Amino acid sequence: MGLKVLFFVFHGFSAYNGISKKIWGQVNGLKQNGAEVILCSYTVKANGHRVWKVNDDILVDLGTGTCAKIRKRIDYRAISRYVYENNFSLIYIRSDHNANPFTINLIKSMRQSGAPVVMEIPTYPYDQEYDTFKMKIDLFVDRLFRRQLAEHLNALVTFSDFKIIFGRPTLQISNGIDFAAIPIRRPVSKSNKEIHLLAVAEIHYWHGFDRLVHGLSIYKREHPSSRVFFHLVGELSGDRERQEILVPLQQYGLEQEVILHGALWGESLDHLFDLADFAIGSLGRHRTGIDVIRTLKNREYAARGIPFMYSESDPDFDHRAYVIKATPDESPIDIKQILNFLEINELSPDAIRNSILELSWQAQMSKLLKSVVPLQNNFIE
Repeated sequence: MGLKVLFFVFHGFSAYNGISKKIWGQVNGLKQNGAEVILCSYTVKANGHRVWKVNDDILVDLGTGTCAKIRKRIDYRAISRYVYENNFSLIYIRSDHNANPFTINLIKSMRQSGAPVVMEIPTYPYDQEYDTFKMKIDLFVDRLFRRQLAEHLNALVTFSDFKIIFGRPTLQISNGIDFAAIPIRRPVSKSNKEIHLLAVAEIHYWHGFDRLVHGLSIYKREHPSSRVFFHLVGELSGDRERQEILVPLQQYGLEQEVILHGALWGESLDHLFDLADFAIGSLGRHRTGIDVIRTLKNREYAARGIPFMYSESDPDFDHRAYVIKATPDESPIDIKQILNFLEINELSPDAIRNSILELSWQAQMSKLLKSVVPLQNNFIE
């Protein structure tokens, strides 16, 4: 019998959501390694019914209304039954920071099937990302139970350098790239001396894009005739982000230099990458206590073939010739440093993309499978 993997997530999917694209890339990576992959996910149908699905089929319809919302959080019987009735080689769960007695029971029932169960922690540590009252209540419950939940896992999968998380050993892999889904940048020629900077994200305070805005205000004051533009693609996720971005734009008169595009995808986003000279990754991960992280965004920029900047430690990119490392603090970004870098460095988009072929999801999931599958249920006990 071949390798059979259940990939389990506690949420649904959007065609243009970065997390969704990542999960599809992971699933494809597993398939490229010869695995049969069953994707189990939750969704709300157009008629309001809340359902658990396996691939495109409905596993169980939880109904509608408040009762269905509650069942979604506490009733995992159909999933437990499905796992028990199917002979899985591996169960891979993406954490939703929702450790509680019900998810603990789900993990315990999955383990009883005989398959190793691993859980991916997409970002670690993550406590400081919870900054609203409701989010802190959810985090409080998770903190109460997450070590107990981890006791029933074979291992935790991390993109950090932590060898132990919640008292359990980790499997360290990198965020990967589905190269087939990311077109390479083809720079457009610009007749004037315009420089275009680009950041793409669902914008949170830990992205630190306000540092770039402040740096641009200083550069504009010193070089009033300059033509440096910052394109910000994505939705501002909350009041803090709106304050950090919108207030300085008005304060420094940067409404023409900083262009807020909202969410973009497809050809519109491809066009912006062709226009852009340089990309901006996270500049504020220190705000959430994170030092080492292998972000998906850095890999997407490299796959596009564009040089970029970030402030955290990313072992896959820290010493690349097409990367600028910003300091992990609150200082404004030095725009002149970026411009000098662009004058000196002329790596082609193809050269940048080809430098990270080992970071494909196929390669990363192969690394995972080599650690997990041969050892089956005896692994990391």
